[in-house]
Amino acid sequence: MLHPKKSNDGVSFRTCSVFLFIILPSVGAQSKLVCSHQPIVAWVGGDVILPCHLEPALSASSEIVVWTKPGLDRKYIYVHQDGRLMYQSKNPSYHSRTAMFEDELSKGNVSLQIFNVEISDAGKYSCFLRSLQKEASIQLIVGAVSSPIIQVVSDNSDSVVFQCESEGWYPEPEVFWLDGEGNLLSAGPTETVRGPDDLYTVSSRVTVEKRHSNSFTCRVQQKDINQTRDTHIHVTAGFFNDQNCWYCIWSIIISLGIAVLVFIIAWINRP
Repeated sequence: MLHPKKSNDGVSFRTCSVFLFIILPSVGAQSKLVCSHQPIVAWVGGDVILPCHLEPALSASSEIVVWTKPGLDRKYIYVHQDGRLMYQSKNPSYHSRTAMFEDELSKGNVSLQIFNVEISDAGKYSCFLRSLQKEASIQLIVGAVSSPIIQVVSDNSDSVVFQCESEGWYPEPEVFWLDGEGNLLSAGPTETVRGPDDLYTVSSRVTVEKRHSNSFTCRVQQKDINQTRDTHIHVTAGFFNDQNCWYCIWSIIISLGIAVLVFIIAWINRP
């Protein structure tokens, strides 16, 4: 048991010291590190913020703030210490692509910003405050989208085949064909190609009878990033005849072009 010496105001210096020693650390202990519980969606080539803060607000200016991405050979994405970024600890693939809000650290904001997002950036990130022993995680989903294009592939007396193609998607999307009332049409299997940039190109074909006079929709959808792109084509009564007419016109033009070219070559090479 302590037997503090009484001061003039009735409070001992030793008692105050013990009191401060107990109370001050509890301020940090009561503050929680909170990151978004919902996945954050970013777009390829864009910028994104991974929100994370101390709650209630507590200055992190003097803290060692560490952002990591588990699974990498060098998992350290950003290390903030003594008021500056520690470059030697940083994964080279994130060089010049990450930053923290330095003027917000005093307010407990330890969010990380990633610039020029790449597909490989997708995954789980962790924020760790070393001296406070606080850690929280956040999930980043990276997406890319584009609008589909519809073309006429073949045309015969009874039916026509439409093809829908859409390039530059991530993650891999689904393709659907719908009629004018929004009913799902029976279509061929979706063809998927993944390019060297890891982006997906999808295509699908559907056959419709010529007696139909309707609108058709090609829908490309990716549920993980909650993105849908539609392209419509309206089939009128004379649509197929118009298509055949254009084919005839182009055939005539090409035939005339070839005939003229043959004539010119013959004239040049005349004896």
